[in-house]
Amino acid sequence: MKRILIFSLAYFPKHVGGAEVAIKEKTDRMPDIEFHMVTLRYDSTLTKVEKVGNVLVHRIGFTRANPSMGDLKKFPLHLNKYWFQFAAAFKAFSLHRKYKYDATWAMMSHSCGVPAAIFKLAHPEVPYVLELQEGDPPEYIERLMRPLWPLFSRAFTTADVVSVISTFLGNWARRRGFTGGIELIPNAVNIAHFSQQYSHEELESERKKIGKKEGDVFVVTTSRLVHKNGVDDMIRALPFLPENIHFLIYGTGPDEAIIKRLADGLGVAERTHFAGQIGHAEMPLALKACDIFIRASRSEGMGNSFIEAMVAGLPVIATQEGGIADFLFDAKRNPDKETTGWAVDKDSPEQIAEAVQDIIAHPEQVARVTAAAKKMAEEKYDWDLITPHMRSLFDRLLDKSDLSKTQESRMWL
Repeated sequence: MKRILIFSLAYFPKHVGGAEVAIKEKTDRMPDIEFHMVTLRYDSTLTKVEKVGNVLVHRIGFTRANPSMGDLKKFPLHLNKYWFQFAAAFKAFSLHRKYKYDATWAMMSHSCGVPAAIFKLAHPEVPYVLELQEGDPPEYIERLMRPLWPLFSRAFTTADVVSVISTFLGNWARRRGFTGGIELIPNAVNIAHFSQQYSHEELESERKKIGKKEGDVFVVTTSRLVHKNGVDDMIRALPFLPENIHFLIYGTGPDEAIIKRLADGLGVAERTHFAGQIGHAEMPLALKACDIFIRASRSEGMGNSFIEAMVAGLPVIATQEGGIADFLFDAKRNPDKETTGWAVDKDSPEQIAEAVQDIIAHPEQVARVTAAAKKMAEEKYDWDLITPHMRSLFDRLLDKSDLSKTQESRMWL
């Protein structure tokens, strides 16, 4: 059985995001490959070695018992990302002596690309795939990586193949000097899970739980509370909207206190509801109990949350920053494509308010757009459809095929 070593900053069961979900969804569907992972432990209650699905997880790093997301930015846990870039490489050397890996797979460049590049220097015979899932602006990542610039550059230039979740990230890989084949393999969602139907009683119970009354319109987001995700812009839009428009926030993050102060300062705290973290199992019902989905991202690698909302049948308001432009098509901005949502500029609360009002005023248009968005998601963004493309990449990698001969990007989507 072939073995692949993954470098990832985090993994299940805690502190996971879209990239970690992507790893699990893909690896669970490839049971004939043995996956190992070097990742950060963070939480001292987690074991150092554990089998999670189809991945044998090796955890390293500074820990604290049951840390919150905010704790990850405090001493000593905030040191982990810097320490990991070298410690993960040395851990990989040790594991390779025992397991003899057939390939390595780095999940994102800015912290996992460096240990993968170091490992590649020591073991050039082991094929290496770099997967770009970054949501932060490339310029920000590049500033962050200046102290390790030579190694950061090698994370791109020594990769045998680069896999990206959006054309935006594929263009970034080219700018960073990668000249080989680029595979566009977007993230996806569990279509069956997010399209499941609920009874009237279940929906009413959920609406009661979130405090939704007759005549209310709930705009919802599922988002990490950080500046790049633009959660604050929906709060800034509320003063332009009628009193029956509410904003429901599922998610936590370091900017939560800032966002709460903003809602207080604008006098919309009673219409802004912080619901905390939500589990994957509960998310479809939570979405369907609401009316409109929004994330006015200032940057985005792709954004699974948008696709999840589309599958759940909600109209989606978003910017077209980064990878969102691959699937969010606006009637006015993209007249050559079938409309799948409402596009706004970043940092534009007034445009958000206009989009919300347009959705409320035109239910027939909303029905057409949500049906088109759901159809697109079902045809292009199901994990059962996506995983075979990643499997094909691994097959060529493990067969030692000359992936570098593909000079043009393999943008299959």
